Amino acid sequence: MTSNRHTLGSRTDEDVLLDAARDCVLAVGLRRTTLTDVARRAGVSRMTMYRRWPDMATLVADLMTREWGDLALQAQASATGRHTRERLVDGLTGGARRLRDHPVFRRIVELDPEVLLPYLVDRRGTSQDRMLAALLVTIAEGHADGSVRPGAPELIGRGLLLTLHGFVISIGTMTDQVTSADLDGELRLLLDRYLAP
Repeated sequence: MTSNRHTLGSRTDEDVLLDAARDCVLAVGLRRTTLTDVARRAGVSRMTMYRRWPDMATLVADLMTREWGDLALQAQASATGRHTRERLVDGLTGGARRLRDHPVFRRIVELDPEVLLPYLVDRRGTSQDRMLAALLVTIAEGHADGSVRPGAPELIGRGLLLTLHGFVISIGTMTDQVTSADLDGELRLLLDRYLAP
């Protein structure tokens, strides 16, 4: 893997480094992972890591953006339905389930849940901003075909994201007498009724 030291700079090389970060997080969690660990696993120098990411927080942010952004795109691309609202509801429900099951997300929730707190109470992250931007486009499409109720797309999109936060982050607190699949059914119903004209 020493060739990476000479060819870093392309998207593929960044993926190699993010893959190494993902592997480290899965192995020992965020708090116990260092940039040195990631560099060693990727087969690059520590300085290569520090030139790209000054600290683990920025590396983890980029890792989450990549992992969860791809997941959201896949969920929306595989969504089915007769019209925009049905496809949107299907994609959001499927995306919530995929995110909860994502190995990096699960490891963070199990070992380092405090990492998620700023994104829930203080500020949005890049992944959330990208999801919101995609939602605004889809809501506008739903307005055009009449399947989504009238209203400001910004407001509707933010309402959707806030709803998803609970069904992704807090679902474990509600599965003592029901299953996550049962709650996904409730999420689907809730989203459909929220968006229906």
